[in-house]
Amino acid sequence: ILPIRIKYEGPLPQTLAIILDKIQYTLWSGPEDDNRIAEEIVDSLLKPSEPNKKIDKQNLLPAGGAVPLDSGFYVTRQTDSEFHQSLSRGDSIVLIKGARQMGKTSLLARGLQVARNKESTRVVFTDYQQLNNTHLESAENFFMALADAIADQLDLDVFPDEVWKPQRGPSINFERYLRKEVLKTIGGKLVWGMDEADRLFECDFSSEVFGLFRSWHNKRSLDPEGPWGSLTLVISYATEASLFITNVNQSPFNVGTHLTLNDFNIEQIAELNNQWGAPLKSEQEQQELYGMVGGQPFLIQRAFQEMIDKDIGLNDLMKNADRDDGIFGDHLRRLLVLLSRNESAKSSIIKLILGEKDLEAEAFFKLRAVGILSGESANESRMRCSIYESYLKRHFKL
Repeated sequence: ILPIRIKYEGPLPQTLAIILDKIQYTLWSGPEDDNRIAEEIVDSLLKPSEPNKKIDKQNLLPAGGAVPLDSGFYVTRQTDSEFHQSLSRGDSIVLIKGARQMGKTSLLARGLQVARNKESTRVVFTDYQQLNNTHLESAENFFMALADAIADQLDLDVFPDEVWKPQRGPSINFERYLRKEVLKTIGGKLVWGMDEADRLFECDFSSEVFGLFRSWHNKRSLDPEGPWGSLTLVISYATEASLFITNVNQSPFNVGTHLTLNDFNIEQIAELNNQWGAPLKSEQEQQELYGMVGGQPFLIQRAFQEMIDKDIGLNDLMKNADRDDGIFGDHLRRLLVLLSRNESAKSSIIKLILGEKDLEAEAFFKLRAVGILSGESANESRMRCSIYESYLKRHFKL
């Protein structure tokens, strides 16, 4: 069945809806659509699509957080290929940058899994969000916690407290432990994945940590056959590092391989639509969803989940989408609370909504890291998607 709607996108009578609502249709609005529709019909006949798979609602996972490795709802982007290539080359430092809820953790997990499957390669993972306040009280506590976690993940026989000497200083102790007890012991390559590195930016000892990471990169360049040649650091972060690390010679964020995660494009939304069993019935509906939430990965996945779970179409989804009691209410309220707690950030958003373009660079980069703004610079800043603008505009009474 190849449905063609003639100047009509409203609800169908129940007897037709039972058959046609779950089938993607094309729309004829006038003679200007004749050639396009003829081509679509021919393409459908020559290359029939696979039947839409039925999604088991019992297996649906809440949107948000890392996408499980075995999930069929992961979208592969160009960054995946670039990340895997950097790991295959054994690059010294790989930087994964993207706003909140962009899929950095999911990308990192898949890359580390690929690395685990390689011969003579070991993998360790550090989520800096899991460190408690005690770990971040001093460089000593921090480096000891890192070393202890690495020893535990690699099942090493020698733990850091057995070889740690206070007179050496924490960074030297940690470097020595990594070189002698970790890299020398495993005898192969080590890929160290770090997630949520932003948490370290405002620590008093952050320059010591990031300076140490940068020094390993420099040592590797000076001695490619030395122990540091077998170490790859993968650092995932959201905030503009230059706002916190002023000495470029102590920063690992201006060397190595840079990867940036961008929002989904319309083709990736179409791919997700197929993965979810095609709840969007036409290209026009895909464009409408894209127009509302942009390519924000969390909002896109949440929209598909809701349509499948509640058996609703896009029109029903969009009715109250930008309301506090709508599908995205929790997400939108978090943004509102965040802005309400920071008068400077709130003022910047209000200026932008009112058409003013003189945002300060620091405000722009921080708001982009949170995920509210997009653009390459403060002069090019814009609201990330229309639903953010309509929601905040109403709450700020603009």
